[in-house]
Amino acid sequence: MGCRQKLAIGLTGGIGSGKSRVAELLRELGAVVECSDQIVRELQAPGGIALAEIATRFGEEYLQPSGELDRTRLGELVFRDPEARRKLGDIMHPLVYRELAKRLEDHRQRGARVVVLDIPLLLEGRASGRGSGALLPLDLVVVVYADEETQLARIMARDQLSREDALSRVRAQLSIEKKRGLADVVIDNSGDWESAAKQVRECYAEWISDETPNAAPR
Repeated sequence: MGCRQKLAIGLTGGIGSGKSRVAELLRELGAVVECSDQIVRELQAPGGIALAEIATRFGEEYLQPSGELDRTRLGELVFRDPEARRKLGDIMHPLVYRELAKRLEDHRQRGARVVVLDIPLLLEGRASGRGSGALLPLDLVVVVYADEETQLARIMARDQLSREDALSRVRAQLSIEKKRGLADVVIDNSGDWESAAKQVRECYAEWISDETPNAAPR
């Protein structure tokens, strides 16, 4: 029996692709899952290290009377304004990736066999050369894929958005086709969930197999 490896997996996808559902299934199967969106919320909470910087660079009008971040208002801004999106990324990306790297190392020290880092914009940073994602010692990049029309239909139904608004959210990210081309593993979630779930279970069984060869860090 070979030595059991420890895998660090970067999980990403497009908005409406079903990435969060895949992450939850991986957690149920036994993986440790760290979600970058949750870390963002912690950093942007009152007293969080990022909140004051956001207020300074974007203005106090993006804070609620309670002192919390007005996520809806800021989200509307960054989805329509690439420069605002860049500014927010400059604040958040280094903080988030630093925390993800710390948590990954902590989990590895505790003996976790599969650690999944759920990062929606992982490949945007890598493609631009500006993000910190390349600094994470990942063994595999997994992309949850759904074609653009499926993404739009899901976003419109979930968030009660017009097609135009849904399309602006999809187009604010790296195209799902480009993400698929950068993946080590693709989970196709364009169809029914059971088909996607079967792919996830098969992948996880391979990842924890003693016969799986060690991956080269990316």
